[in-house]
This record gives sequence, C-alpha cells and structure tokens, in this order.
Amino acid sequence: MPLKRLLAKRTENMGASAIREILKVVSQPGMVSLAGGIPAPESFPLEIMTELTARVIEKYGSQAFQYDLTEGFTPLREILAEYLKERGVKAKPDEVIVGTGSQGFLDAMGKALITPGDKVAVEAPTYLGAIQALNPYEPDYISIATDDSGVIPDSLEEVLKNNEIKLIYLVPTFQNPTGRTITLERRKKIAALIIKYRALLIEDDPYSMLRYRGEPLPPIKTLAPDNTVYISTLSKVFAPGLRLGFCAAPPVILRWLVLVKQGVDLHTSTFNQALAAEYMAGGYLERHLPKILGIYKPKQEAMLSALSMYFPADFYFSRPEGGMFIWVAGNLDMDVVYEKAIEKNVAFVPGKYFFTKKGEGKGTMRLNYTMSDEATIDRAIKTLSGVIRNFK
Repeated sequence: MPLKRLLAKRTENMGASAIREILKVVSQPGMVSLAGGIPAPESFPLEIMTELTARVIEKYGSQAFQYDLTEGFTPLREILAEYLKERGVKAKPDEVIVGTGSQGFLDAMGKALITPGDKVAVEAPTYLGAIQALNPYEPDYISIATDDSGVIPDSLEEVLKNNEIKLIYLVPTFQNPTGRTITLERRKKIAALIIKYRALLIEDDPYSMLRYRGEPLPPIKTLAPDNTVYISTLSKVFAPGLRLGFCAAPPVILRWLVLVKQGVDLHTSTFNQALAAEYMAGGYLERHLPKILGIYKPKQEAMLSALSMYFPADFYFSRPEGGMFIWVAGNLDMDVVYEKAIEKNVAFVPGKYFFTKKGEGKGTMRLNYTMSDEATIDRAIKTLSGVIRNFK
C-alpha cells in the first residue's frame, strides 16, 4: 500500500530537527559536544527527588496520579502565579496554564492563530524550535533586524508598518541562539510599538533565571500585558525530562490554548506537576538555583576566555551575561568547518539553521557550554580554532 499518499500536505513543511540529527553525531565515542542546548545532569536536584516524591504522595495521595484539569494542577498554578508576580507579571492562577514543556505552547499558538500565508515576525536569527513548531501552519516569516542589544526597534516598526503581522515571536533574554539580551530601553520601545500597532507578541523566556552577571530585566509582558503571551519553562532549573512549561496570556488566547491542548494530550502529567509544586512552594528552587548558576558560570567564562585566546581576531562572538549559548560569526562557510570539526571530534551547530531565509547565516555558529567541563571546553575551542585557521 502506497502509504506516502496518505500524508497531509502540511508534512511538506515538517522535517527532523537539524540539532537532533547533529546530536546523533555527538553520541559517537570521544566526541565533544558544543552543540545541544542540554542542561548538565549535575544540575538536576537528584538529592531531593526522593524527598519530593514522598511529600507529593503524602500530601496529594491518589490525586497526584489521577486525570486533572487541562489548565494545569491547581497548586502548581497558584505557586506559578506567585512566581510571575515576583517578576512583575500580573496573572491570577486561573490566568496561567501548564503545558508539557514550553514547546507545546508554540505549536498550540500556530494551530490556533496561523492560517497559511499569515505573516509572523521573528528575530534574525531566531530559535529553531519555534520555526519547527510554526512551519506546519505555513506562515510567511518576516525578519526583524538585531544587533548586540537584541531586536532593533526601528526595524520592528518598519515590519509592523509595512506588513499585516499575525504575531511576533521573540526570546528577549539570553536568546537562543545568540545569547543576546534586549536592553530595558528597547523593551520599553518594543512594548510601545506592539501597543501602537495592536500586535500580539509571544515572549519566550526559558533562560532568564540563568543569569551569572548583571541585573535582571522585566519581561516585556510587564510593559504590554494585554498584547503579550508569556511562555516559560522549568526545564532549565528543575529537570527537562519532566517536561513542564507554563504560560500567561490574555483571556481570549488562553481559552484557545486550553482548547488546543484538550485535543492534544488532555493535560500534562499530574504527578510531574505536583513534584514541581512542591519544588517551588517548599523553597527548593530558591535553594538549588545558586548551585545551577555555580555550575554554568565557570563553564561560560572558560568558553569566553578560550574564544578570546584562540579564535582569529576578525571573528565576532557574543558575550552574554547568562543563558546557555554563545554566537560566533566569521567569514567562512560553517558547514565546511563543521565537517572538519567533526573529524577532530568537536561538534557545534552551524548558524544557518536559525534563520528563516535560505542562504542566511552561512558564516555563523552556535556554541553551547553546559555539557562539558572547563578543561574540555578549552581544548575543544582550541581544536575548533585550529580547524578555522586551516581555512584562512
């Protein structure tokens, strides 16, 4: 039976994640990965998981193993509302929805809002996972220019002025892939623009708790609450395998996210949500976060130091105050560099995958530092530099 003919037309816009394919290469013996955006296993709070599990069973009993509300486990939504309040985001518990990771919200937004041909404004470059989530709904991507301070407001205004934009997608803090953070001044301008043009912003915020230097910045959601869907996750500060994300959105959008989720998975794991509720309400996150920062900060510093020491002077690299990524740009085809680097047992992600237009980003790469120790990072960057210099 020719099963291929059964596939929906939208599958033409779906493909395997380039990063997932690269991670298959990373699994080869001896390979050093500067590729994936994977939290370090040593950052997981394994030492308290037995205690948390016992607390969940004692406190909630069979409720933790039962079907639950699509919107999310009520105790977790209550503590998330308190967490958001501390960040300046005003959201009652019934205005917060819990999802199976934040990725599901991106797909749900596409399913609920995007008709083929609708224009979606994104940073250039932007998060690959967002592109993959929205692609099946056939949007027309419009690029917003960026620099070291993130989105350039004048570029955003040109995009909004000259196009009928269905939604805007941004990662304002420690962006994936560049690590850049939009300044407070620009956040205010962006908020004013989306209000002025009655635009809807998806603010994806998975990394803001991973700050190693500098002062925290308010989410854009705090500056334009009625125009912003705020999405975040516990994957970077609890355990990614539990797949827990959350979202605060205007009521009309929230209703449709719930309806979409009902058709996909009914609700996110009750037990996992109960674990997260106890993790946050019991003060475990507050106590554990400094350990996570203590793991990542020296790794990032080791990579920045190695890039300064070994890379050619005409190569640019970002200098983030937090997050998980560093962005590199040079005058070489990074696909070719990647192939030679793999031969030397060093893997990274060519930057072209983070652009929506073919041909862009050929001279860029994304580097991750969370999965290797400092000495390994130094050796890997030195090796990668050697590969690059052989082309120059």
